[in-house]
Amino acid sequence: MELDHLAITCASLEDGAAWAESRLGVPLEPGGQHAHFGTHNRLLSLGPGLYLEVIAPDPEAPDPGRPRWFALDEAREPALGNWIARVPDHAQALAEAPPEAGQPLDLTRGDLAWTVAVPPDGSLPWGAAFPTLIQWRAGGHPAERLPDRGVRLLALEVGHPRAPRLRELLAGLRDPRVTVVTSDSPTLRARLSTLHGEVSL
Repeated sequence: MELDHLAITCASLEDGAAWAESRLGVPLEPGGQHAHFGTHNRLLSLGPGLYLEVIAPDPEAPDPGRPRWFALDEAREPALGNWIARVPDHAQALAEAPPEAGQPLDLTRGDLAWTVAVPPDGSLPWGAAFPTLIQWRAGGHPAERLPDRGVRLLALEVGHPRAPRLRELLAGLRDPRVTVVTSDSPTLRARLSTLHGEVSL
């Protein structure tokens, strides 16, 4: 299990991108559309193998006929709303994950192809404390295609009332940037370095 990307969720992609750009001091790159869920995104490199995504419902897309992923049907103001971990064997990782992790879906965007776990109701596993599991299948990795704007992840703090159990579930994630802490409710906090200093999301 490796940290793959962070997701800023919001009701409007324009608002979310402006919110992120104002804090990080760099432009985001065009992403694309996800027809299966009626969403679209913009992206930012966080260095090799890692990126930041701003994602929102796409007002130009047809109703997907199912709840959108990342709890985007409930999204309002831009916020760090989810984190995603990549795995080498999605079926095995999902078998070892809590049942709330969701069901596997094979998706594509352009020449990118991946398998991702999404709960049928579009909710976030453990309130986003447990990561969305992804396996990239074709087209490489999005971070490889993004220009380097000098932004890096320094730390990701994941809070949950059942922190000890969450640490057990994340035993395969050996990333010193990620820490699990006890909190009254699920929380995500990221600390990033930029050309203009440190920023918290």
